[in-house]
Amino acid sequence: MEHFLQDIVVVDAATFLAGPGAATMLGDFGAKVIKVEPPGGDGYRALVGRYPVPYHWLLTSRNKQSLALDLSKDAGQALLHQLIAKADVMTTNFMPEQLERYQMTYPTLQAVNSRLVYAYITGYGDIGPEAERRAFDVTGWWARSGMMEFIRDPGQTPLMPAPGMGDHATATALFAAIMSGLYKRERTGKGCRVSTSLAANGVWANGMALQGVIAGNDLAQHRQTVGWVNPLSAPYGCADGSYLVLTMINTQREFPQLCEALGHPEWLDDERFADIRQAMRNRNELQQLIAAAIGGLDFAEAARRLDAQGITYSKIQTMQEVLEDEQLQAAGIVVATGDTQGDYSQTIASPINISGETKKVPQRAPDIGADSLQVLRDLDFAESYVQELVSAAVVIDGSSAD
Repeated sequence: MEHFLQDIVVVDAATFLAGPGAATMLGDFGAKVIKVEPPGGDGYRALVGRYPVPYHWLLTSRNKQSLALDLSKDAGQALLHQLIAKADVMTTNFMPEQLERYQMTYPTLQAVNSRLVYAYITGYGDIGPEAERRAFDVTGWWARSGMMEFIRDPGQTPLMPAPGMGDHATATALFAAIMSGLYKRERTGKGCRVSTSLAANGVWANGMALQGVIAGNDLAQHRQTVGWVNPLSAPYGCADGSYLVLTMINTQREFPQLCEALGHPEWLDDERFADIRQAMRNRNELQQLIAAAIGGLDFAEAARRLDAQGITYSKIQTMQEVLEDEQLQAAGIVVATGDTQGDYSQTIASPINISGETKKVPQRAPDIGADSLQVLRDLDFAESYVQELVSAAVVIDGSSAD
């Protein structure tokens, strides 16, 4: 096989980001992903409305086929059940009431196809008083997990996350759950329901700090009451306007190396910094000295000196620098698409790699219903039935859309 999941059929009936993101990852490894969206298109298409082609859609819906299907009609639900009978995986994040309305609950679809891996995304988990509460990653992953509170400085209004940050992490977890479900099916012959939630992934991402609270060390509270200054693990500005961040864990060994790198060996003889404990007591003064030293160097010179001493650091890259990063391109993290339309020359790879298994070359996300007829024909539906569905506006043929 050219791609190791090419015999897997996925019905992507989720919307926005976390559920569809998991289907994207399956498609990267060759799965046939059928994006089921309403006749007017998935609402996620219009999230950033002023762009003629929604760039976020290009990322999350690559390597998919669009089937525009009206699930509000009985015939649409009947067709969905026929698709499920031929599928291996279905993703959804519909609310329970919607699942009931569209005949998409797990028991219903399990009766249609007992081998189906039914992959479900929730905001806050499957059970509990808020199991049916609507969420986005800002609310379920970022705010509810404690991370939004943890990172703010004293008196600072909590900051918003990068768009989709929690959704992409949750998509990766759902991908893992789906692969686990497929493995279970290989062993038992039966499908299963797998799930994850925005909140579960946010709390897991914040797990180290939360485990500290359990042990009696609330770093977030410490940050608000005492402050958060570790001059050896902090960002600093360079003379050319760039920023870098130091991350020094073995401080006893690395502090002398930093002093050498920055040309200030006399800091080692300063009684304020006689040892690391003393340096932390005088952390504000040390931070000011380091800031002044790095601030007198452009990034290239600072990097040369830090590299020479084996100091762990990174440039704080701009978004454009990320896309131009030679290492990220070489590692297949930022990938070229070969698309010539100008707005999709590169895309961002999914984060899972498997030795010996290649990913598909990213193909541009489809227009609404662009593949409706092809999907049904490829799955051996009778042409007369296909045309009947199109005539009744149950299926929308967008293959000739401008």
